[in-house]
Amino acid sequence: MSHKSAFVNIVGSPNVGKSTLMNGLVGEKLSIVTSKAQTTRHRIHGLVNGDDHQIVFSDTPGVVNSSYKLHDAMMSYVESSFKDADILLFITDMSENEMNHKETLERIVRLKIPVLLILNKIDLADQPKLEERVQYWKEKVPNAEIIPTSALHKFNISVIWDRILQLAPEGPAYFDKEELSDRPVRFFVSEMIREKIFLHCDKEVPYACQVEIESYKEADNITHIRALIIVERDSQKGIIIGKKGDMLKRIGRDARLDMEAFLGQKVFLETFVKVDKDWRTSEQKLKKYGY
Repeated sequence: MSHKSAFVNIVGSPNVGKSTLMNGLVGEKLSIVTSKAQTTRHRIHGLVNGDDHQIVFSDTPGVVNSSYKLHDAMMSYVESSFKDADILLFITDMSENEMNHKETLERIVRLKIPVLLILNKIDLADQPKLEERVQYWKEKVPNAEIIPTSALHKFNISVIWDRILQLAPEGPAYFDKEELSDRPVRFFVSEMIREKIFLHCDKEVPYACQVEIESYKEADNITHIRALIIVERDSQKGIIIGKKGDMLKRIGRDARLDMEAFLGQKVFLETFVKVDKDWRTSEQKLKKYGY
């Protein structure tokens, strides 16, 4: 029996639904999802395994024009996704009239590999608008196959999956077939906390936060986790902690519930907040935090 394997990399502007799409295709919540742009910071692999296939999905940060060192690191993940893709999923949505990063769009048009243009959030538009957007993207990216989708409602997810399997080349498995991702559990735990910060905090505060797992200890019936939330300013620390610690408790409670669902057992979570001034603009500090 022949075996298919492929790196399927997902690129697009911020907040068009890349993470929601990957979670839908993988069948697990690996990438955090919020309504705020630039939530994803890393390149995250999700594995879908079968007897005759292994598809390696790769979620990337939204394509942005860099304004500080963290953006540079995020864009390096996007850059790498062009180099090892067997299939590219270029995702846009009904509200994106024109991709703001022209260099990325030009690269997509020049690609020699299969490109599936995922026109997302079609549930938010009527038929004439959908037809207009399909025609627009046909002219902009003539090398792409367009699939209208609602990732949130899982509409046409199976169509995308079937097409990926058809396009995937024959090859061996790249990762252990028992694995769900190439990222360790600690990474996903830290991302769950960061997601709750995005959901509960406004303005610049979520973007100034980094989460580090200082301790992760598994016991028979419970996992003990000690997490450190890094911010850039004392004022941001005060917001994350909140009045009488209410905000930090809320973030910790909601993250713990997600962790327990993900790990399948009880979690004891401790969270602390620390100031590391201007960490987003320091190349040395970004390396320390894994960027």
